[in-house]
Amino acid sequence: MAFYHGKGLVFKIDNAAGTLATLTAYLDSVDLDDSVDLGETTTAGAEDKTFVSGQAEHDVSISGKWDDTATTGPDAVLAGLVGLETTSTFEFGPGGSTAGKVKYSGECFLVGYTRTAPVGGVVTFTADFKVTGAVTRGVWP
Repeated sequence: MAFYHGKGLVFKIDNAAGTLATLTAYLDSVDLDDSVDLGETTTAGAEDKTFVSGQAEHDVSISGKWDDTATTGPDAVLAGLVGLETTSTFEFGPGGSTAGKVKYSGECFLVGYTRTAPVGGVVTFTADFKVTGAVTRGVWP
């Protein structure tokens, strides 16, 4: 059994040119959420509801410190994905990217990008992605 500290996470996303950009150095959190639709199958006279499993859905959310470094900072990468009509590839390694460690990957659309600039605080960002199709669980080469 292996446990990992979140400080070792790795996250990459295609920029608008289709090249994987590593945003790891700017991030403080990555969430990969999986859910499944349920269809209700309850019929008359039943005391308890019943369901049938439906389709899976996947969402990715990232947050971190905003940086406007040209071409490589998260603002340059993410702002270029707003309204993009093609999918972006993502790669996420919760335990890092050392060979043999788990890697989740898939295709997604950016559905939300927020920059937050509090007076007296650090400028941050959040970005939300909707995965289209399956999330693949593999390992880093």
